[in-house]
Amino acid sequence: MKKLSILLVAVLSVALYSCKDNQKTVEPEIVEVDTSAEEVEVYAIKEGNAEFNNPDIAAVFNQYIQLQNALINTNAEDAAVEAKKLHQILGDSEVNADDEVLALVSAMADNKDIKLQREKFQPLNDWMESKVEGALKSGTIYKQYCPMAFDDQGAYWLSTDKNVLNPYFGDVMLRCGRVDAEIN
Repeated sequence: MKKLSILLVAVLSVALYSCKDNQKTVEPEIVEVDTSAEEVEVYAIKEGNAEFNNPDIAAVFNQYIQLQNALINTNAEDAAVEAKKLHQILGDSEVNADDEVLALVSAMADNKDIKLQREKFQPLNDWMESKVEGALKSGTIYKQYCPMAFDDQGAYWLSTDKNVLNPYFGDVMLRCGRVDAEIN
């Protein structure tokens, strides 16, 4: 009986050992993906129908829109380039940009930090709005508002299109906002 017990234990041990998880470990397949060539969607502002009484204000507004478009696309380098162009136009025009406005635009041009550029865009927008009110010959400019900008303080911008493209958040919250007023 003792031999039978030893034999039974030996058979069970062999059976348990052979039933042990014998699966081979499968190495995961590593696939490298080149993300440098990924296409990034670029958003474009629709060309507006606003015509101005003053060609200098028209030039400044059109460049303001180019700067805004770079912010919508979260492209700090383009925003810096467009801000430099705006600074040049302001210097060459008779729009009477004060030192504060020139400093805002200069800070945007000299910095490639999109957050800082967006912060400077808000007071620039306030100045731009004061220039376009009463300056239109025909057409419409849309005053748009995002209540969530700057930690829910809210911020405005001007647009040539009724569709919202948010310069304060870019593609993170592209459509956040509403048309608050129409400037005719």
